[in-house]
Amino acid sequence: MKQDQPQTSLPENAYRELKPGEEYRPVMPASSTPREVTPYSVTMGVVMAVIFSAAAAYLGLRVGQVFEAAIPIAIIAVGMGSVLGKKNMLGQNVIIQSIGASSGVIVAGAIFTLPALYILGLDAAFWQVFLSSLFGGLLGIVLLIPFRKYFVKEMHGKYPFPEATATTEVLVSGEKGGNQAKLLAVAGLIGGLYDFVVGTFGLWTDTVSTRICAWGEVAAEKFKVVFGLNTSAAVLGLGYIVGLKYAMIITAGSCLVWFVIVPVVGSLAEALDPATLATLLGVTNEQLLADPSSLLTAENLYAFIGKPVGIGGIAMAGIIGIVRQSKIIRQAVGLAVSEFGSKKSAPAAAERTQQDLPMKRILSILIATLISIFVFFHFGLLDGWVQSVTAILIVFVISFLFTTVAANAIAIVGTNPVSGMTLMTLILSSLILVSVGLSGTTGMTAALIIGGVVCTALSMAGGFITDLKIGYWLGTTPKKQEAWKFLGTFVSAATVAGVMIILNKSFGFVGEGALVAPQANAMAAVIQPLMTGGQTPWMLYFCGAALALVLTSIGVPALAFALGMFIPMDLNAPLVVGGLIAWFVSNRSKDAALNKARFDRGTLIASGFIAGGALMGVVSAILKFCEVDWKLSNWAASNGAEWLGLLMYLVLIGYFAWHTLRAKKEE
Repeated sequence: MKQDQPQTSLPENAYRELKPGEEYRPVMPASSTPREVTPYSVTMGVVMAVIFSAAAAYLGLRVGQVFEAAIPIAIIAVGMGSVLGKKNMLGQNVIIQSIGASSGVIVAGAIFTLPALYILGLDAAFWQVFLSSLFGGLLGIVLLIPFRKYFVKEMHGKYPFPEATATTEVLVSGEKGGNQAKLLAVAGLIGGLYDFVVGTFGLWTDTVSTRICAWGEVAAEKFKVVFGLNTSAAVLGLGYIVGLKYAMIITAGSCLVWFVIVPVVGSLAEALDPATLATLLGVTNEQLLADPSSLLTAENLYAFIGKPVGIGGIAMAGIIGIVRQSKIIRQAVGLAVSEFGSKKSAPAAAERTQQDLPMKRILSILIATLISIFVFFHFGLLDGWVQSVTAILIVFVISFLFTTVAANAIAIVGTNPVSGMTLMTLILSSLILVSVGLSGTTGMTAALIIGGVVCTALSMAGGFITDLKIGYWLGTTPKKQEAWKFLGTFVSAATVAGVMIILNKSFGFVGEGALVAPQANAMAAVIQPLMTGGQTPWMLYFCGAALALVLTSIGVPALAFALGMFIPMDLNAPLVVGGLIAWFVSNRSKDAALNKARFDRGTLIASGFIAGGALMGVVSAILKFCEVDWKLSNWAASNGAEWLGLLMYLVLIGYFAWHTLRAKKEE
């Protein structure tokens, strides 16, 4: 093989630590000149950013988890290249994936915080959502670039990078050909039609609970015990990718709340005097006495008691993450200081695969972004200079400290604990803003916008390190990835702002039939009492925080467990179903190669379910926004629709397992 010719597979030392004196030689070596940035790759990247921003926003607001777009986008990029007969597409596919993957990270930053503006009844214009997402994304990019070499080169083989590994394998296998895109398209069509029928026509329900039976009603009313199960294809696919281990940890959190805390509080409620009970539930005596039976339902006890405990656990899990990664922060800062301190970075002297954007340019973009954020805060949200300066300091300091923590979390477990860190940001920023005279609705709006910027910055940092690691393994030019990531950020921010407004007008975030938006509801629940002088359930937060400490001490991932306590049971239980399918199909045979082929095929099908279901959800929302009502409301509210929903869910599970088991080793 010639020096400047790309390989056909990853080198043997791609995933292990390098020996002394050993170097990693990527698939596209530094001496090669692959095609990367072309009109085709940029256009495809932008299209992927728009589509997956819309899909991820809908799914995230519905179930509280944003699916990672990198793998489906990589599969589509490979498939489109094959359909169009293009050759040597590896470099271009990395650019497509990098631009398109901006969707998931921008969406995560936006939907975890900004819907709280609607939940609290505050005004949220398009430009506020757009600028918050845009500035947060830009901040995440420029703060991470100085740390690229540390994470992707200096720590080579020490971090597993699960998502980056999967995406890289897809891109490499795409160069060899295959029918992965076709399989993904079929699964997307089936999952999309399944969820579209539910969302648009209501032929069957998307949630089944034990209330469907007489004994279930008795258990709910007398013992405050309810079990629910979401039957959508998208959530089933999400559970497959999450895997059985984390799915069970998340659902264990739900079980603790729904089967222990809620029944115990419900049984004790009758023994408490009205004043104490009203304080515990966060309502007035008048509200309690007016209709005590409706307030003491299992669902309300979960909202009043279970959610605050979950919020405390999420916040403490974020703090634990920062403490654990303090050494990483110091090391990364040291590397960044050395880069900034050099008089000339001499990018021309560095080999192609190690060329970053010049540090002076990064510093200029950082300063321009911070100035823009200050102007946005001062003239769009706040009145005084002290408040504006305080706000920009909060954004910069927290974003800078947590950037490497977010990147490190993605590098190790593939999960970014951004929601927990954002909750802590909101609490800190609210307390600081109140101390400088800002409170009420203005204070809540400002704190949530600040939280949105920080949350998006941290989300971008975690997602972008995945892109850069993919580029490192394959041999992409880093500065090209970095430069075009700004375009993906702009497109994704504009898309998510538009989709969020459509979804708010179509479904809303409060009331019957509203989108769950669990993280945003948590933000609203935390910030309202801090800014309005209301009652804050500090004791429940403390209980959740203490539980997170105990879980961490015994080796249980506290963040996953706490999220399970906060997100409704019916959205967590299907994760276990998906995880069980993943375990079943990957352990059926004694042939490890066959098990792997089946698992990989299932991953493609699950990705199709997620993408197809989420996209059709957006279509349903647009139809509702246009006041097109095709739903059979009376039937959808009946027990028959719920029983049919359970039957169709079993059929979907059977199809998923059967289609996955058809895999052969050569696939």
